[in-house]
Amino acid sequence: MRGLTAADAMRTTLAGVALGRGRGAAALRVVRLDGQHVRAMVVPGATEWAARARNLHLLVAVLEEAEIEYFAVRGTGGNVPVVAIPAALREDVEEVLQMVCGSDPGYVRAASGGQSRDGSSAQAWRKLRAQRVLNVAWVVCDPSGNLVFGHDSGCELEFWSEEDGELVAPRPNSVVTSTPVDGGRRLAEQRLFSPVPFLYGTGRTRTLPEFTAALIGDHRYPIDIVYTWVDDSDPVWKASKDATRRWVDGSVPMHDQADNDARYTSRDELRYSLRSIHQFVPWVRNIFLVTAGQVPGWLDTEYPGLRVVDHREIFSDAHALPTFNSHAIESQLHHIPDLSEHFLYLNDDVFFGRPVHPEQFFHPNGLTKFFMSKALIPSGQISPDDLPVNAAGKNSRGLIAQQFGTVISQKMKHTPHALRRSVLAEIEQVYARAHWVTQHSRFRSPHDTPVVSSLHHYYAYHSARATVGDLRYVYIDIGDQRAQQRLDRLVARRDFDTFCINDTIVPEDRDAQARMVARFLDAYFPVPSPYERPEPALAPARQQVEEGAVAR
Repeated sequence: MRGLTAADAMRTTLAGVALGRGRGAAALRVVRLDGQHVRAMVVPGATEWAARARNLHLLVAVLEEAEIEYFAVRGTGGNVPVVAIPAALREDVEEVLQMVCGSDPGYVRAASGGQSRDGSSAQAWRKLRAQRVLNVAWVVCDPSGNLVFGHDSGCELEFWSEEDGELVAPRPNSVVTSTPVDGGRRLAEQRLFSPVPFLYGTGRTRTLPEFTAALIGDHRYPIDIVYTWVDDSDPVWKASKDATRRWVDGSVPMHDQADNDARYTSRDELRYSLRSIHQFVPWVRNIFLVTAGQVPGWLDTEYPGLRVVDHREIFSDAHALPTFNSHAIESQLHHIPDLSEHFLYLNDDVFFGRPVHPEQFFHPNGLTKFFMSKALIPSGQISPDDLPVNAAGKNSRGLIAQQFGTVISQKMKHTPHALRRSVLAEIEQVYARAHWVTQHSRFRSPHDTPVVSSLHHYYAYHSARATVGDLRYVYIDIGDQRAQQRLDRLVARRDFDTFCINDTIVPEDRDAQARMVARFLDAYFPVPSPYERPEPALAPARQQVEEGAVAR
């Protein structure tokens, strides 16, 4: 084998690469993955993007230690890193990876799927000889065993055949599918091949010059996330709301659901929504939390990339405050200082359920995507009996019909909303009266316009700045009798891009409902995010419920 080092030297290399080795021998655990039992390294704080970065670096480090020719590949259309090997070196690669997987349990399968095989078995590699693209993974799990990262976070091996002095790719990519055998190579940042923060070594890997160029499919602009949040247990906030309600009562008609308690109830969802970002959305630049001067006690406000924004910083008219109307607050989001042009807006009851990518929300050229629901805006004019959400939808429909001559009928899903700051600023000018009325409605009003959750999407669509997108999404009403069953399915399969957990009616047994949600969130997102203070006194949601801190 060309340049292959001894097994002891190879294991020394692995010791410097593998997560957790600096703290002694890594713990292994048998977990279930794709219907099979496999061995996984137990890593406190495990995340999908870190597992993917580790798999790429392990593979590259092994190939470099064994002095096996390789180069990283871009443009295959997949979401895992890809490394190319000359097919003539396949037996060398199999031999060295077989040895490595004997030291650190690793698994191999066809890139197209199928049975996962023990990488330490020579027979496993022989059975896959007909496959020209393989997926290699060293499985990682968190200490709870709820998070398991395997082949979906692995690294793919392409075997390029030699034909007339050229290495030819076994499958298409969007850049180049052949290269001279003796062609040049160069070093490039590994972020080009795996869109995750790099954790190991120099952060550079070998590739072809063609793969280092910016591609039209690259998202070359920053993307931020914005939350709106309220702590309904805050006595100062509650006193302000009650005083404002007494002042408003009698002067403005208000639907029963315009100010019901369910609209403000917090079950610590924000903590877990931030965990979902840390786990599955590593490409976000900054996170802005918009509040009425409130800050969660567990939040580390000093963490880089996180900023708490007061309503007073963004409202163009201070006389519209205080407000308890989410539509009013959302109408002012584009005034957030230093906010990027492209951003995602989330309520704290919206979560990312698995790894997502910028192209699911934004086109590389900057166009946004929106996600229409099957739920319809009721027909007819606004009525005092309309639910606030339906009245707002009708107002959005009226504005779009007036300007563009089309009738919108569908509501939007409760997903992250992909928005552009410039479009929101334009809406403020084009629909100045409706925008002013919405900003100055202190509670949900029949005159509200849903600026970010409806009007932005339809206005941008009609002005050729947005397209209809598609996400695998689910909405779970925790007041539904089947809520527990649906939550159990969700945590078992983890097969939705985003999901929303919500209710609109205050339940009779708040404690039981809060415990149900807390158990689910702890199971789905067991790994704390860096946005949380590391103080042990700050217990997870389940313990808070048991102590009565969340149940209200």
